[in-house]
This record gives sequence, structure tokens and C-alpha cells, in this order.
Amino acid sequence: MSSQRERVSHVNRILVLVCLLPAILLPTGSEAQQPAKIPRIGFLIASSASSQEPRLRAFKQGLRELGYIEGQNITIEVRSGEGKPEQLPLVAGELVALNVQVIVSGGPASTRAAKQATNTIPIVTTLESDPVRDGLVVSIARPGGNITGLSTLGPDLSGKRLELLKEIVPKLSRVAVFYSTDTRNLIQWNELDDVARAMTVQLQKLELQGPKDIGAAFQAAIKEHSGAVLAQAPAVLLSQRTEVAQLAIKSRLPTMYSREEFVEAGGLMHYAPSTSDLSRRAATFVDKLLKGAKPADIPVEQPKKFELAINLKTAKQIGLSIPPNVLARADRVIR
Repeated sequence: MSSQRERVSHVNRILVLVCLLPAILLPTGSEAQQPAKIPRIGFLIASSASSQEPRLRAFKQGLRELGYIEGQNITIEVRSGEGKPEQLPLVAGELVALNVQVIVSGGPASTRAAKQATNTIPIVTTLESDPVRDGLVVSIARPGGNITGLSTLGPDLSGKRLELLKEIVPKLSRVAVFYSTDTRNLIQWNELDDVARAMTVQLQKLELQGPKDIGAAFQAAIKEHSGAVLAQAPAVLLSQRTEVAQLAIKSRLPTMYSREEFVEAGGLMHYAPSTSDLSRRAATFVDKLLKGAKPADIPVEQPKKFELAINLKTAKQIGLSIPPNVLARADRVIR
């Protein structure tokens, strides 16, 4: 009888354990309901968000190619200085306060604002001419801090822009070069001088300290009989790009720019790395950082795609005929 009671008791204990097993193995209510953390990415730009929409679309496209879908497994916080430099530190601080995992900067001013706002959150720059010379990274191969990304190779393009001007104005013998101390890294004078000498072109170097100098610079170019302008001061000229384009037309001076926004505002030509391609490729840096890589160890990359844009409306206004071989190389033609 005792043995039978022991067997029944043993069976009952087994039944109790079987009933309790699901509760033991299943996670607690809080664990079961814990959502996966969605990465939050900051996109910081100096100009208006609407003007940078193509680059933002390219960045999102790059993310989609890597499996990141906005609103599903990634969140993008866009902050803009709306063309007001004094606003950038404030909006950069907003991204830091949101505790974003990465900040993607849309330009040099945005990169500097982000750097001032944080030295821990990784920053991916997309339009930095020379990050080493600017003190943003220790070296291209090993950045060494919280900044990595893409270089536009701005200084190395000055000679190519001058060559393009010579192609569209074969008899060109003198070129006015607009530059500013704020963007001195966009000009590698030695390279530009070498190219100019090889083409027997003289350079008239005109420094712009602010927008007030733009009109006088064009007047000086005309007075010294320069046949074209190489506009290398985007920090000064960009906010006045429509005025600059109109002054160039009024002066009947073929002008080459370093940013596509100038051509959209009526400028003649633009040659530079593709900003859309740089923005799309920035997504690969974000992917590496989200997977645990450190910005200090991710090499800065150089541009792979360059764009030539030509505004034929402007060419017609200044009485200039663009050679067919140059037109055929253009990535974008405004008619």
C-alpha cells in the first residue's frame, strides 16, 4: 500500500513539473514584449532641407540597398541650419540629445558643428575637401577619432576645371580665380599654377572675404581682361549663387563652379564629385558603424564618380558655343 502511494506521489510530481515547464521556459511578459531597438541616424545639413532632398534620397537609397528601410528597421532624423550658420550648433545639439547612433554631415560646416557637439558619436562626412589638412582626421587610412567618411578631393580638381574652361574657350589666355580664406583648402595653388603654365594661361587671383566683394571681383576680372572665371569660393558665393550667375552673364564671362547648385541657379558649368553618389555611399559607413566598427579604424574614401553639368541657356546668353566633344561628356545638360 505504501509503495502504491509513493508511485502515485511520484506521478503527481511529474505532472506538476510538466505543467510548470512552459512557464519556466517562456520569457517573462516584459521580456516577450521588449521590441528590438531601431537605430536612429542623424542627417545634418547647413542649407535648407528642400534644397538637399536629392542627396537625402540618395542616402536613403544606399541604406535600402543594404537592407535598411526607414520606419521599419531604421529611423532618420534630419536637422537643417536653413542657411543660417549660427543655427547649426543648435540643431547638431538636438541630434546629440536624441542620442543618435551616427551623424551623417552634409558638408564642411555641418561636420564642424557635429564635431563641436560630440566627440563620442560617430560622424560620417560626405563633402569634406581635405579632412587631414582640416584637422578632422589623423590620416586617410586611420582617421583616429570619431570622424570618417568621404573626401571630395577638392584641391585636386582645380586643374581639371581650368582645362575644361580652356576647351570651351580655346583662345583663353587669362582666367580670374575667385577664392576665399575660408575655403583656402579648395585650391591647391601649386597644381593650378602648373596646369596654367602648361596651357599658357595667366591666373588673376581675386580673394573674396564676403558677399560684398563679389561685384568688385567681376569688375576686376573685366578690367584686367580675363576671359573666364574659376569660382572657387563656395562658402562665400553659395548663398549668393543667383546673383553670381547673373553677374557672370552680365559680364559675359564663362564661369566654372565647384558646386552643382550654381548651375541650377543659372551658372554655366560645374565639375565636381557626384554629391548624390557620395551621399549614397555614406550609407556603407553607417552600416559598418551600426555593426560595431569604430570610426577611428574606417579609412576615409575618395570619390569614384564625377559630374560635368552644362547650362546651355546660359551659354546662349553670353554668346558661347559649347564644343560637341565637351557637350558629349556632360552628365547633365540644362537646355
